[in-house]
Amino acid sequence: MPEPLRRDVRLLGAMLGDSLVEYGGQDLLDDVERLRHAVIAARRGETGIEDVAALVDGWSLERAEQVARAFTVYFHLTNLAEEHHRIRTLRERDTRDAEPVRSSVEAAVEEIRAAGGDRLAEVVEELEFRPVFTAHPTEARRRAVVTAIQRISDLLTRLNAEPGASESDELERRLREEIDLLWRTALRRHAQMDPLDEVRTAMAAFDETIFRVVPHIYRTLDAAMAPNTGARPPVAPAYLRFGSWIGGDRDGNPYVTAQVTREAVMIQADHVLIGLENACTRIGRELTVHEATTPPSAVLRNALAAARTGQPGRIGEIAKRSPEEPHRQFLLYVAERIAATRRRDADLAYPGPDDLLADLRLVQESLLVAGARRQAYGKVQDLIWQVETFGFHLAELEIRQHSELHEKALAELESGGERSEMTEEILDTLRVVAWIQQRFGVRACSRYVVSFTRSERDIANVHELAASLGDHAPVLDVIPLFETGEDLERAPAVLEGMLAIPAVQRRLADAGRRMEVMLGYSDSAKQLGPTSATLRLYDTQEALTAWAARNDIKLTMFHGRGGSLGRGGGPANRAILAQAPGSVAGRFKVTEQGEVIFARYGHPQIARRHVEQVTNAILMASTDAVQDRAREAAARFRPLADKISDAARTAFRTLIETEGFAEWFARVSPLEEIAELRIGSRPSRRKAARGLEDLRAIPWVFAWTQTRVNLPGWYGLGSGLAAVSGEGADLGELQEAYEAWPLFATLLDNAEMSLAKSDRAIAERYLALGGRPEMAEAVLAEYDLTRSLVLAVTGHRRLLENRKVLSRAVELRNPYVDALSHLQLRALSALRDGVTDEAERGHLEELLLLSVNGVAAGLQNTG
Repeated sequence: MPEPLRRDVRLLGAMLGDSLVEYGGQDLLDDVERLRHAVIAARRGETGIEDVAALVDGWSLERAEQVARAFTVYFHLTNLAEEHHRIRTLRERDTRDAEPVRSSVEAAVEEIRAAGGDRLAEVVEELEFRPVFTAHPTEARRRAVVTAIQRISDLLTRLNAEPGASESDELERRLREEIDLLWRTALRRHAQMDPLDEVRTAMAAFDETIFRVVPHIYRTLDAAMAPNTGARPPVAPAYLRFGSWIGGDRDGNPYVTAQVTREAVMIQADHVLIGLENACTRIGRELTVHEATTPPSAVLRNALAAARTGQPGRIGEIAKRSPEEPHRQFLLYVAERIAATRRRDADLAYPGPDDLLADLRLVQESLLVAGARRQAYGKVQDLIWQVETFGFHLAELEIRQHSELHEKALAELESGGERSEMTEEILDTLRVVAWIQQRFGVRACSRYVVSFTRSERDIANVHELAASLGDHAPVLDVIPLFETGEDLERAPAVLEGMLAIPAVQRRLADAGRRMEVMLGYSDSAKQLGPTSATLRLYDTQEALTAWAARNDIKLTMFHGRGGSLGRGGGPANRAILAQAPGSVAGRFKVTEQGEVIFARYGHPQIARRHVEQVTNAILMASTDAVQDRAREAAARFRPLADKISDAARTAFRTLIETEGFAEWFARVSPLEEIAELRIGSRPSRRKAARGLEDLRAIPWVFAWTQTRVNLPGWYGLGSGLAAVSGEGADLGELQEAYEAWPLFATLLDNAEMSLAKSDRAIAERYLALGGRPEMAEAVLAEYDLTRSLVLAVTGHRRLLENRKVLSRAVELRNPYVDALSHLQLRALSALRDGVTDEAERGHLEELLLLSVNGVAAGLQNTG
């Protein structure tokens, strides 16, 4: 462990230990330490896991809860320390004399430029990255816990900045106070979240990080493309566009209503307008250029004169505070107009963001005319970029609903009979979309995602429902979402059928023949297994790319990826480079779900690095050289991949189709109890049925993660690799595919990461709870086979051998996760055996849920 990281972990751990002693006496800390030493000894083979289980079983339930809370808080503090170390590492790499940082924007620009031609300008002109935040319930931490951790983070940052002795003492005192407060804060929610809680939670990422960091991201690209950024017209476009499903996704969530959608967009607008007002006010106050050194243009003088005529008192007050500073006066007036827009003051408000942009460009052009290039292309340009990126709505709110409900609603309308409550709700939602467009523009809310799209009829249904509103119909981009294996295969035919829908034809003409399609990773993986789902998605991308080329369509593929490996997660930049050739074409849209939002966008420097890595991958994946290499590898190794896929799918389907599998899964995991964590507003199942079909992918993955099996990330791959290698006897072609084909390398690397976060010995204890030894044996045999063959193909002697930082983090965490797993097993075993005493059941459920929360923090994965 690097010394600075070790220092921070020890400091935070010691302070937590002090809090434990102050709270529960030395005995509490001693019990925590006993368990810590026991799990480390078990990892080293110095003791058996049955001895660890005996230690845990010997405590009272109250003591077990306290120990579980201690390990959970420890993980929150360790995660924080690791985040600080990552930021330190990013700063150390950022030196003037060094080569461009790997996977940076600068590195991509240099590589594309070195290849020659005008490809750089072409790729950058098409560049677009659309992260879409969703309320998928995978953020297990309460908002109170997140904000407490943020306060600790701020104090640690200041303490590591080498303050003076007295300041250091005060910072350490406050750090102890905040850690003690975190220890005493309830770690899980006891009240159900509602959708607007989820909206407000996401706003923290926009307020604290995203809004501020966007101009820095554009500057990085601008500086890489041409020298002297900030003193010339920018060549970097505002290529980021944020989206949100939070408050718009109603598929299976009865709590997201038309009214919630309306309130969600108003909350977003309030936050972005406050951000723009504050930024404009700050820039206006700082822009103290005098009219003698920087005379205003005639256009700016006329604009100020017009403002003085319409608002004499307001302009007079501003002029009094800023005499002979016309640029400053006008920007401060603009800031007041932004504030009026938020208040909905019709006399002063801007009609829309384009009007604000016109005023900002007026100031920029006036500064240019006066020779103040650096003032024109500095902070004023930053504000222009922010308005271009966020508008007055912050993030485009997208609607999602299940195809079956549209079909039923349209049938009711056509019958002329009484309308059901759901049909009225669907129509109300479309009316709200129209209202949002009237208030904030079409860009604020036009995308309507149809989940479980089966045919073009599912798309036509939405357009016909909208048309039933007559003159009050919204402008819609209806997006098919293909989620099952069969639906993915049908995707090109469905899009072909969509071209015959008049509403789609009109929208294509208006949008420059741009179209969007969404591909679901979660449900396809739950249906086919991770290996076959990955290859099926690749096939679909390839087919859709060819279809778009034939029809002269600019197609954006929207990737519905989760944070966990079992739901299409993993490093985003590597995933982009593994896409089918031609499918990126400068554009990438992806869901950012749950805990991923704060992991990637919770800190400015980490957010910048994440967006840079994604931008690098989008640029590189759009080059001929990268596409040609991927195309050649795919053609060469595809027959091999098909054989792997067939065997892997057979193994996966054989397991989940075993009679009684759903009941067995519910017994060996905390599947049903996870709902009590209240980490999201939506139910864990789309319908009341208890089968696997209606179980959402998130609890499916979350529950397997808790058992330390991580089955959705690897199951079936071992059987697939064995089928083409003679049980591992002939690995040559597999090793060549791993070296040459990005898709195959990503598939194996993600499985390796998932296996590294598993633990066979503890998993065996969970699987034994189901009373089906033959199923437990099947899972463990596939685990052993997969682990063995993944190591053999990659050439690694141990899991994650080539990823030292991640390997070290996993190895250091695993013993502490083990501690929480043993605590969870105590609770789960007792609950599965049956408990009649209500008080005892309550303690066991609390222990179970605390440990679930802690394991999620330790593995940094939920669903």
